[in-house]
Amino acid sequence: MHLSALTLASLPADIHTPTYDRRRYAPGVVHLGLGAFHRAHQAMVFDHLLAAGDTRWGIHGIGMTRPDLVNQLRAQDGLYAVRVADGTGVKWQVPGALWRMNVAAAERDAVVQAIGAPTTRWVTLTVTEKGYTPALGQLLLDGLRLRQQGGLPGITVVSCDNLQGNGHKLLALVKAAVTPQDAELLRWLDAHCAFPCSMVDRIVPAATAEVLAAASQALGLRDDASLSTEGFWEWVIEDRFADPTDAALLQSAGVRVTPDVHSYEEAKLRMLNGNHTAMALMGAITGRPFIASCIGEPHIRSFVHRLMGQEVAPHLSRSDWSDYRDALIARFGNPYLKHSVHQIATDSSQKIPQRWPPSVLGQIAQGASFEHHALAAAVFVRYTLAEDEHGQAYALNDPQATSLMALGAAQRTEPEACMRALLGREDLWGSALPHHAGWIARVTHWHQHILQHGVDHAVQQLTEA
Repeated sequence: MHLSALTLASLPADIHTPTYDRRRYAPGVVHLGLGAFHRAHQAMVFDHLLAAGDTRWGIHGIGMTRPDLVNQLRAQDGLYAVRVADGTGVKWQVPGALWRMNVAAAERDAVVQAIGAPTTRWVTLTVTEKGYTPALGQLLLDGLRLRQQGGLPGITVVSCDNLQGNGHKLLALVKAAVTPQDAELLRWLDAHCAFPCSMVDRIVPAATAEVLAAASQALGLRDDASLSTEGFWEWVIEDRFADPTDAALLQSAGVRVTPDVHSYEEAKLRMLNGNHTAMALMGAITGRPFIASCIGEPHIRSFVHRLMGQEVAPHLSRSDWSDYRDALIARFGNPYLKHSVHQIATDSSQKIPQRWPPSVLGQIAQGASFEHHALAAAVFVRYTLAEDEHGQAYALNDPQATSLMALGAAQRTEPEACMRALLGREDLWGSALPHHAGWIARVTHWHQHILQHGVDHAVQQLTEA
């Protein structure tokens, strides 16, 4: 039997399940991007608020392109189990906040209607960095127009993706879709809607067969949508809401509401996400399947510790960065999080520009070493060969995969031309680094070392220096 509303009561008593009425009320949140991260992060915060008696936080979940996931969740009445596992132990929970589902690619009008529904108070998004397209801006604007024309209240629209200043970028994207006929809509939007910046942090790997099997054993039921995550989570959100009373509600659920999101988002982007990308690329090349198997190697753990402490931390405004670093290293090693290096390496060309260059430029400005980032950049160049050190091919899942592989293919036969081409791309490195001779020289040095001796040898040489 499958997990569903009908079988919920049969679950073991030690599994936390929703006790609120999931059928009586209409959703108050429309969420775009119904992947694993949202379901193990924001959805669990909203589940907490619903369990506390506030019925306005049910979710109308929108899968952007994947009908298979939406169909799985529909078959289970929006229910799924989450394994929360870390050094303190393992527990299972079934959040109940997901009440309705649609697929944007096939049911666009239903999404617009959902945003324009009288009960909708929030729209949240986890569409990844590459999802912030004009089509997304138009979709949101069409839903907001429906609200404005219907005389409905404004709403809070929150990006939960790894973009610096994500609230500002999302608002700009929506306004870019405005036409000269939308002057009244624009005035309404500015007066009544809020686009706060936010930072979200929780490691949520894609589901695996092991997780599905563990869920089946724990629940005594089949669950095709189960997930695994860590105990740690953080959500920092700017104190800017269409309904100001939401601030206290979110804080009651463990969310940090602050006027200063920037210090948290830059620390997360450069410490967690930046190191995730570096380790994922190393793992892909060396044949290590998971982040835990990378950080479990002493030389990689030392590399990560030094990169954060020596090259990232000097340019952060988050005061507790050393505690955050130590917590990250412990989190990376969580044996329950089978976080695939190839999943994390996805879309690296979209992620690197925010994660590495700011720290490199900070080091250059201070006349300090940027060796760890130079080695990471060399690893990225080696990654574009699409073949690991054992001769096994892998796919580059990246919007720029074709051009990256075309440029990277020549790195063994024409390494200088390859380095000029890949390090000269301003879409990857910004406007300054492609013209910085010292940066190019050090990346080239480490790239040659990696081609001759391998990634592990290069990392060991740097960390033992």
